Amino acid sequence: MQRSRIAAIAVLLLALVPVAGAQKNAKQGAMPLPAPVLTLSVDATDAPRKVFHAREEIPVAPGDIVLYYPKWIPGEHAPDGPMNEAVGMYFTANGKTLRWYRDKLDMWTFHVEVPAGVTKIEAALDFLSPANQASGFSSGSSATEKLAVLSWNWFVLYPKGSTSDQIQVTATLTRPRGWNFGTALPIMSDADAMVTKFAPASLTTLVDSPVIMGQYLKKVPLQQGKTPEHEMDIAADDAAALEMSDAQRANFDNLVAESGALFGARHYRDYHFLLTLSDNVAHFGLEHHESNDSRTDENYLTDPNTWALEASLLPHEFTHSWNGKYRRPADLATPEYETPMQDELLWVYEGLTEYFGYVLTGRSGLWTPEQWRDQYATIAMTYTYRPGRDWRSLEDTATAAQLLYFAPHAFSNYRRSVDYYDEGALIWLEADTIIREKSNNTKSMDDFAHLFYGGQNTGPTLKTYTFDDVVNTLNQVVPYDWRGFFTERVINVAPKPPLNGILNGGWKVVYHDQPNAIMKATEDTEKSVDATASVGLLLREDGSIVDAIENGVAAKAGIAPGMKLVAINGRKFTPAIFNAALVEARNTKQPLAFLIENTDYYRTVQISYFEGPRYPYLERDPSKPDLLSDIIRPRATAAK
Repeated sequence: MQRSRIAAIAVLLLALVPVAGAQKNAKQGAMPLPAPVLTLSVDATDAPRKVFHAREEIPVAPGDIVLYYPKWIPGEHAPDGPMNEAVGMYFTANGKTLRWYRDKLDMWTFHVEVPAGVTKIEAALDFLSPANQASGFSSGSSATEKLAVLSWNWFVLYPKGSTSDQIQVTATLTRPRGWNFGTALPIMSDADAMVTKFAPASLTTLVDSPVIMGQYLKKVPLQQGKTPEHEMDIAADDAAALEMSDAQRANFDNLVAESGALFGARHYRDYHFLLTLSDNVAHFGLEHHESNDSRTDENYLTDPNTWALEASLLPHEFTHSWNGKYRRPADLATPEYETPMQDELLWVYEGLTEYFGYVLTGRSGLWTPEQWRDQYATIAMTYTYRPGRDWRSLEDTATAAQLLYFAPHAFSNYRRSVDYYDEGALIWLEADTIIREKSNNTKSMDDFAHLFYGGQNTGPTLKTYTFDDVVNTLNQVVPYDWRGFFTERVINVAPKPPLNGILNGGWKVVYHDQPNAIMKATEDTEKSVDATASVGLLLREDGSIVDAIENGVAAKAGIAPGMKLVAINGRKFTPAIFNAALVEARNTKQPLAFLIENTDYYRTVQISYFEGPRYPYLERDPSKPDLLSDIIRPRATAAK
C-alpha cells in the first residue's frame, strides 16, 4: 500500500490556515504575523553524491527577521541538528540577494534583513550527507549509490514566534529516476515518476515523517485487511537483501497483532516501518509517531546472527509510537525545535520502551524464549560490572543524555553510558514481577499499558506525563510504594544492579565457560571477545582493547582502553588462544602473562586470575513460579 490522501483534504487544510500578507512588523505596534505557511521543495536527485538541494518560501514582514534551523531533534534527546552540513545558504526576495548573519550566541539561529515592501523570501540551501558511517542518528550517513533516507529537519528554516504545530508546510520531493519511496507523510499527488507533492502538514508532522527511497525498495503489507494499515518499506543496496522468509513475515505480522493486545489502542492513521538495510549508512533506530527510521546491516534478513542481534530494533521503535509520541514526558514536549529538552525521565521514555520492546520481541517470535533470556542475562552481567554506578545515579545518565550519546565507548563502564535503556528494562521487569506477585498473577504491566496508552483509537495526538502520573497509574494497577521503588533504583545512587525482576521471575543469573547465544552472535558478528565477567576486558579480534572494567583484574594490573593485547603466555593473541589460556590458568593456577602494547612501548603484565571464561545465563529456580515465561507468552497469536 502507498497511502495517498485526497486533495480535498489538503484544500480544506489550506483554507483553515491564515495567509501571511504584507502586515507591519510587531515592533511597529501592529498585531504579530499569523502562523506562517511555508513551501518547501527538496531535490534529492543528487542523493548518490550525498548532496540534497532545498528551496523554501517563507512569508515575512520587513525588518530583521529571526529564523531557526531545527536544533533539538525529537527522539534524539540532544541539540544535534546537523547545522554543519547545511551549506550554500542564500536568501533572496524579488530577485535580490538579502544580507543575513548567524546569531552570535546560538549557532542554529539566523537573522535576515528584509527590505520594505517584501512579503516573502526564498531560502536556498544544500545538505551534505556524511560520506561515511558517522554517528549522530539522522545526521549520520544516510545515502548510498542505491538508496537514501531523508529527514525533513535537514532543510527547514522556520520563523521565530510560532510553534511547530502552528506552522504549516507544503513539501515537494524530487527523487532520482527509478527510485521508489515510502513515508507516513500524506500525499497530495504522485503522478510524476520522480516528483511527489505532499499534502499540507504541520511542521511537527513534517519533521516527524522521514522518507526512505531507493532503487531496490520493497513494500510489505502487514495484518492485511485490518485497520489501521501497517506496512514495511524496506530499502537495500542490493535486491537480494530484500528477500524475506515466510517465517520472518509472520513474526512482523505477530508484532503488529501483539502491540494491539499490549496497548489496547492505536494512535496513528496508519504506520510505516521504514527499514534501511545497508553497510554504508549510520546504524540506529529513531522513533516517529506514524513510522520509524531504522537502519541496520545489509544482511539483516539473511544472516541468523544479525537477525538475532537486531531482533528488538523494530519492536522498540514501534513501541515509541505509544511511549514517546502519544505519551511523552512534559519536559520533552517542547513547542518547537529551539527550546531545550529536559531528559531526566528518559528512564521511562526509553527504559520502559526497551522493556515493552523486549516483551513484544518475545511475544512475536522475533526472539525465541532462550534468546530473550540470554539477552537479559547479558544485560545483568553488563550492569553487575558497572563501577560507574558507585558514583552516578541512573537518573543522571538520563539528565546527561545529550552528552552521553556522543561519549566514547572507552571507560563507559566507569563513566556510565545511556544506561537508562537496558538498566531501565531490568527495573521495569522487576516492576512487572511485583505487580504479578501482589495481585496473585491477575495483573501485570499489560494493565499499566492499557491504562496509560490505551483508550480509543485516535490519529496522532500528544498527551504528556510526569513522574507523578507514572506513579499514580501504577498504583491504580496495584497499590505499592512505587515512588520509593523508583527513588531507590533511579534517583539515588544504586551500587547494586536491579536484578530482582529476574529472581522474582523464577530464574537466577549463573555463569558458564561458553558464551550464551546472544553473546556468541555478538562476538562472531563484531569480531570481538567479551571477557567482562572474567578478566574485565572487551577486545577486538586483533587484541585491541575497547574497554577495561575499572577496578577489574586487568585494570588493576595497569591495562586500559587503547592498549593492545599482543600475546598471551608467549603466543600471539587470537580469541581462541585467549580463551584456552583462561581455561589453562583455571586448571594450573598459574598466572597469565599478557604482552601489552601501549603507544610505542611493550610490557609483560602478570594476571592472577584462575576462574576461567565466564559468560552469563539464566537458570531456572524451581522454588518460584516461572513469571518470565508468562511475560513473553503471546497474547494475540498462537504460541509458536
